[in-house]
Amino acid sequence: MDNIKITSGKYRGRAIKSPNSKLTHPMGAREKLALFNMISEYLPNAVVLDAYAGSGALGIEALSRGASYAMFVEKNPRTAGIIRKNLVELGLAEQASVSEWDVKNFLPPRDFDVILVDPPYDNFDVRGVENLAKFLKKTGVLVLSHPGEAPEISGLKLNKTRKYAAARISIYTK
Repeated sequence: MDNIKITSGKYRGRAIKSPNSKLTHPMGAREKLALFNMISEYLPNAVVLDAYAGSGALGIEALSRGASYAMFVEKNPRTAGIIRKNLVELGLAEQASVSEWDVKNFLPPRDFDVILVDPPYDNFDVRGVENLAKFLKKTGVLVLSHPGEAPEISGLKLNKTRKYAAARISIYTK
């Protein structure tokens, strides 16, 4: 297992475990910092969804920066277990939950202020993102890390896109 550092907030500098697997691709520190700078106004007391969660780094970063609750969606049971361990080690288990679902079929018990979506690039399918978009609050923001041009997402408006190496980060609102 590799380690990833939290870049800012209450848990800045703390390391979390990341699955050493081709199934996940941790976002680089530069991209992560840029992403959270773009959405900082949405984070205080936010209810966050971290989809295709991998290590849980994005949702944990959101909690570190003031979100009140994070739900992590990761379909791989081994990887979901790593997220749970990371949450326990940081003392965040009470502020979070982990669901082992495929995002295309995910039905959460609530809507979200912030939805963070960092899917595998080699098998990118906008249908999973469109399912998640249904659970975004009217005043919320959906952040998508993706290859290539920003996709159209039914029911959402593209606000901005920034390019970082081979990745792009796009911000959507209702």
